Amino acid sequence: MLKYTFRRVLGTIPTLIIVVTFVFFFVRLIPGDPARLVAGEQATQEDVDAVRVQLGLDEPVTVQYIRYVTGLLKGDLGNSLRTKRPVAVEIKSRYLNTLSLTVMSLVWSTIAGVFFGVWSGKNRGKWQDYTGMTIAVSGISLPAFWVGFLLIMLFSVKLRWFPTTGAGSIKNLVLPSITLGISIAAVIARFTRSSIIEVLKEDYIRTARAKGLGEKRVTWSHAFRNSMISVVTVVGLQFGYLLGGSVVTEAVFAYPGIGSLLIESVNYRDYPAIQSLILIFSLQFILINLVVDILYAVLNPEIKLG
Repeated sequence: MLKYTFRRVLGTIPTLIIVVTFVFFFVRLIPGDPARLVAGEQATQEDVDAVRVQLGLDEPVTVQYIRYVTGLLKGDLGNSLRTKRPVAVEIKSRYLNTLSLTVMSLVWSTIAGVFFGVWSGKNRGKWQDYTGMTIAVSGISLPAFWVGFLLIMLFSVKLRWFPTTGAGSIKNLVLPSITLGISIAAVIARFTRSSIIEVLKEDYIRTARAKGLGEKRVTWSHAFRNSMISVVTVVGLQFGYLLGGSVVTEAVFAYPGIGSLLIESVNYRDYPAIQSLILIFSLQFILINLVVDILYAVLNPEIKLG
């Protein structure tokens, strides 16, 4: 296991090099002059040029790239052009908020998705199946920003049950987590349903029923347990999506996470912050994929990690 993990970690290095290089040069294609934004709209051209020199933006792009990579190797993400603070500090102050929102969204969406998936799968072709899948398709189809505004109008403006913006309490997480997790729950439900349907066709399921086991025990102890690999795969991948895909939800609820930080950084042409955030998003997906692969072996000892 340790040998496999070490080999996989080494295998991520080329991917990270590609991501770092691509993002570094891509963000410089974003229209707008960071030096002008830092200097201010009323600044003269001389002031803008001075700021450009101060930020090192007057140097050739290759020199800037080498300086950036050298800083990364030392653990230095650079300073934000917008706040002048270290990017690592900016991200640290918001990452926990996004992680809290992501975990809460994943917990409820996994529970709901698995329930509706199993419910639909074991009642294939019946009204339960149609109801569950109708809900799932609706969840995938609804735009996150529309769901967010709808929840704000109903539960914040009209009923006044939850705050519309901010972070710091469970109440602040309820509406954003529902908005963020509704499509994830739908995806998990569809994957779980498909997996349950396939497992219920297996011979050992017929054997379990022939032995007189109850339908609940057959479904949850045998069918669901053996469909867990597919479910773990989709849950793991959706966790990575939630961490990196909370941009719209955080914008709608003015939630102070790394998604909203990315929007602010793009609007300000904050190169160091944009580069660091996308690098973190990439690292998250890589680590989550590694964890999912290891869980394969834990759930099914027949799977060998080569």
